[in-house]
Amino acid sequence: MATKKKSAKKSAKKSKKAAPKKAKKSAKKAAPKKAAKKKSGVKRKPNAAFMKPMTPTATLAAVIGSSPMPRTEVTKKLWAYIKRNGLQDSKNRRNINADDKLQDVFGGKKQVSMFEMTRLVSRHLK
Repeated sequence: MATKKKSAKKSAKKSKKAAPKKAKKSAKKAAPKKAAKKKSGVKRKPNAAFMKPMTPTATLAAVIGSSPMPRTEVTKKLWAYIKRNGLQDSKNRRNINADDKLQDVFGGKKQVSMFEMTRLVSRHLK
């Protein structure tokens, strides 16, 4: 008889433990993921502000050229100049070490983060 009581207590404990697991599973099923709707056949138009030709100042023109170009092209040419001259910092790749031409563009700073660079360059576009 003693063994029946012990096994009854163990089965009662197991059933108590099993109940919360079922509750967790039902909670996961309660929030199904929604599928994102896609527009088929429609190509995204570029933002007109990015594509508007901007004229660089004389200091920026020394680095990228003097012809008017969109902001996207300015950034591409600036990165080409940085990579061509090896101006990206070797330890922290987010920083750019300025040479003489870029130091004028960056307002006299010797080192600039790439996020700060776009803000500084936008001052030199009209």
